[in-house]
Amino acid sequence: MPVSDRMLFAVSDLHVDHPENRTVVDDLRPRSEGDWLVVCGDVADSPDDVEWALRVLRERFERVIWTPGNHELLAGQDDPPQLRGEQRYLHLVERCRRIGVTTPEDPFPIWDGQGGPAQIAPLFLLYDYSFGRNVAATKEEALKRAYDAGVVCVDEFLLHPDPYPSRQDWCRVRVKEAERRLATSDPGLPMVLINHFPLLDEPTRVLRHPEFAQWCGTVRTADWHRRFRAAAVVYGHLHIPRTTWHDGVRFEEVSLGYPRERRHRRRRFAPRRILPEVGLA
Repeated sequence: MPVSDRMLFAVSDLHVDHPENRTVVDDLRPRSEGDWLVVCGDVADSPDDVEWALRVLRERFERVIWTPGNHELLAGQDDPPQLRGEQRYLHLVERCRRIGVTTPEDPFPIWDGQGGPAQIAPLFLLYDYSFGRNVAATKEEALKRAYDAGVVCVDEFLLHPDPYPSRQDWCRVRVKEAERRLATSDPGLPMVLINHFPLLDEPTRVLRHPEFAQWCGTVRTADWHRRFRAAAVVYGHLHIPRTTWHDGVRFEEVSLGYPRERRHRRRRFAPRRILPEVGLA
């Protein structure tokens, strides 16, 4: 296939636990046989559903690149220890590798289609409550305001940080490792940075409930789009699909979201084209 015909697309927050969303995923098709697809997390809550969705997409797209959201990491009381915390994440990584899906633990692939070459960097960074500065000066006060408002992320009950003492500690480790890899990547190539959570807190300012921002990222990544030559930053989690620009860099929120949310949207859902940039094809 001619390189000029290939495109890089992205989706997020497929939540195929919902039958309507499962139908949407079952209907997703590439525009050409050489297209790649980025999947920015929250595919499903159960590992089996995550694998089903990624397998379906991998059978259709030339390459699928996945990074986890918080929902992939949720573990109920009946889940065994090996499906909690870091072990749950590594379990999902192994499932992805078996079906040929690229993960944050794999070498960054090089996009050589139109708009490239560019390194595609899937990141798994979590959050450290620092976006809570939008509503309070300390984590404790921000959490109290969230509980008082009845706006508490399910992670507080089901996202276990094992073996780390806290989600903040796990986040710190993930950020440090990702930063090392990005800093040692090819300096001659631009990057497409992919993460479930936004890399800076400005996008969270449009949340209906500002208290939720504290579960949406870390201020440690606020300059990564400048430091690491970002051609684009792709994320989900907010369920507010839109394009914004920060320091001249394009940020794409690409969520499908829940069925009840889509009923209020004017446009029919479709994967967002990341490369080549719209208008440059």
